[in-house]
Amino acid sequence: MKFLPHVRLLAVGLTLFLVGAAHAQESKFDEPPMPTKTASPVYPSELKRDGVTGMVTMSITVDEKGNVSNPVVKKSTRPEFEQPAIDAILKWKFEPAKKDGKPVAVQVVIPLKFTN
Repeated sequence: MKFLPHVRLLAVGLTLFLVGAAHAQESKFDEPPMPTKTASPVYPSELKRDGVTGMVTMSITVDEKGNVSNPVVKKSTRPEFEQPAIDAILKWKFEPAKKDGKPVAVQVVIPLKFTN
């Protein structure tokens, strides 16, 4: 995964969310989806210039092919970060979740952090 220094995926958080999702949806999958391609959100220039940091937590669907759809902002520190986070997450690609060795669609929660 490639990350720009000013916008980072909370990798530990992602792992925890995916593991938590695995336990919560145990009957839906045996293996959680894992990101294979990520895109960093565009940091709003005014916020970056002013040193404003923040986070957007989104619920997404990862389909059987590893594509992302249905991003829903669950929590956000600044509304200005929401659309850039959505635009970026829609470019991500995953190794899909698996149930009994077969790919399945699942919902997961992804946090994205905006820092200088």
